[in-house]
Amino acid sequence: MTFSMTDLGWSNFFARQSGGAPEGVCFGRVAEVQRDMVTVLGPDGAVTCETKGGLSTAEIAVGDWVALSADGRIDHVLDRQTELSRRAAGTDARVQLIAANVDVLFITSSCNADFNAARLERYLALAQGAGCYPVIVLTKADTAEDPRDFAAQAEALAPMLTVLAVDARDPDGLAQVAAWCPKGQTAALVGSSGVGKTTLMNGLTGAGAETAGIREDDAKGRHTTTARFLRPMTNGGWLIDTPGMRALRLSDTGDGIDAVFADLAALALDCRFSDCTHSGEPGCAVQAAIDRGEVSAERLERWQKLVAEDARNSETLAQSRARDKSFGKMIRQVKSEMKRRGKY
Repeated sequence: MTFSMTDLGWSNFFARQSGGAPEGVCFGRVAEVQRDMVTVLGPDGAVTCETKGGLSTAEIAVGDWVALSADGRIDHVLDRQTELSRRAAGTDARVQLIAANVDVLFITSSCNADFNAARLERYLALAQGAGCYPVIVLTKADTAEDPRDFAAQAEALAPMLTVLAVDARDPDGLAQVAAWCPKGQTAALVGSSGVGKTTLMNGLTGAGAETAGIREDDAKGRHTTTARFLRPMTNGGWLIDTPGMRALRLSDTGDGIDAVFADLAALALDCRFSDCTHSGEPGCAVQAAIDRGEVSAERLERWQKLVAEDARNSETLAQSRARDKSFGKMIRQVKSEMKRRGKY
């Protein structure tokens, strides 16, 4: 199956970057990134490419548009309209790419014990920070006594939030989801394992990917998606499926967090002190709203946790190393003093 550049999502934003390209250079869209090879889609079909020069595959995301030189290697990555990324695991400051040029982020959860407000807020902050339109898709609506209860909880997480409660095996439910990613647009599918992401992806793309069993008593599932792929949807849109992420470490998403917690951010502006921590200071507008029952203390705690995490994860590598070095120095000084006093 072949697709035109427009079918693949090519727009004026990318066309402006292609002007003046040397003879023989062509452009394509990244469908899969492997350790040292990249699969690229173009009008002539799919090709597997190596990178050129010092370009690493770690710098390329599924959904990227890339320039291919005359020898068939990837020369460079075009500027992205949107970028989904997270802080990599470990103690350094590396950023791990999730997907690129995503218009809509389908944030999946389910109408059972998997539903978790804090996790959804984390994904919403990711979407808002990246500039993607977030849509919460609550699967397994057919198994819930009243899926509207779960939908109401999700809708309360952010202003004007789109929430869909569907059965991913029902054509009408799939049509509701697909309508948010029409022809030429790109969606990414994120969420934890066991919420029905693979079933949803199969329905939206017509694929036959493997699904794993779910223990309905605790809603736990096994990882069935182990890599990211750009797949054509049956309605002409594109879908990037992602592995179930055990940890989504936010980085440089301060604006996204403020957008999700716009109610608390607005209240904080009315606090008596500009550096109010909302933990007991006089004149705290946030605590006053909690006392009036307008917001919950749990929501404030989740907001503060994400803000602190984002600040910590947004450190540069140099800042991270300096902090670790300073902490290590303090520990050594404490140990030295304890030894001097004969207490260590």
